[in-house]
Amino acid sequence: MDLTDRPRRLRTDGLRPLVSETTLHETDLVAPVFVDATTDERVPIESMPGHERVPVDAAVERVSEVLETGVEAVIVFGIPESKDEQGSRAYASAGVVQEAVRRITAETDAYVITDVCLCEYTDHGHCGVLEPHAEDDPTLTVENEPTLDLLAKTAVSHAEAGADMVAPSAAMDGMVGAIREGLDAAGYSDIPIMSYAAKYESAFYGPFRDAADGAPAFGDRRHYQMNPANAREAMREVALDVEQGADVLMVKPGLPYLDIIRDIREAYDHPVAAYNVSGEYAMLHAAAEKGWLDLDGVAHESLLSLKRAGADLIITYFAESVAKTLSAGYRA
Repeated sequence: MDLTDRPRRLRTDGLRPLVSETTLHETDLVAPVFVDATTDERVPIESMPGHERVPVDAAVERVSEVLETGVEAVIVFGIPESKDEQGSRAYASAGVVQEAVRRITAETDAYVITDVCLCEYTDHGHCGVLEPHAEDDPTLTVENEPTLDLLAKTAVSHAEAGADMVAPSAAMDGMVGAIREGLDAAGYSDIPIMSYAAKYESAFYGPFRDAADGAPAFGDRRHYQMNPANAREAMREVALDVEQGADVLMVKPGLPYLDIIRDIREAYDHPVAAYNVSGEYAMLHAAAEKGWLDLDGVAHESLLSLKRAGADLIITYFAESVAKTLSAGYRA
């Protein structure tokens, strides 16, 4: 055989890293942080090994732990001390996220992103104001326009507390435009919006809903989150968010939607984010606990695939552990 083209020549130890097409860095990662106003101690999240809900008093300590790994950004989620039909603690100036953000920004150099939604704050667990009789009628869920007003109020309250970026996740039509208008009117025109632009109604969210205490009390979110079968619809959603002023475009979940990440990367010059969600994290941990997979290896490969597909930044529960392996010189 006369093989002039031998790809294996490029796979020797010295050359392999030099020709690597995709590289993962600690600064590509965003670590989720759960702050819980109902506890005065750290509470492990059983379905997400290695993660905890922390009290407001421990928020700075928790973020400092993230920064020590080389990860520079966090996204903050809150569990309020009380809930109501309107989710009023989401936009309260003394709310759990607002108080945590004030402390984190005052005492650390972390880049602080906040999730903007109402599901953790409503007593029904849906992402906005309910339509009349929604609890009894499976064809009804959330009223769009009244919810937009509350999302804008929430985003402004986060900016007032010191958030560097807001990330609306409620999957409401027009939410980016409403938030952009609200931020600009309040004097926060420099605060960027990372939109959950293509957010699917996914079975991979289960552990997060335990962590954030945000599961719906009835029904599901199929009337506002996207159908997992649809790709063209994702591009329509993204186009609308771009028109309304989104600065960063997110796909959630990540691994089951690599095609969507690639489509957005090829169509837009905006930064693209991928959310490597709780179910993706939990299933790898479960397999590793059985001895079926090497956890460090599959975690690194999972995040590398998201970046290879086109993600510029990755929100992941593996942020700290992967950052530690990267700093230790991990090689795939």
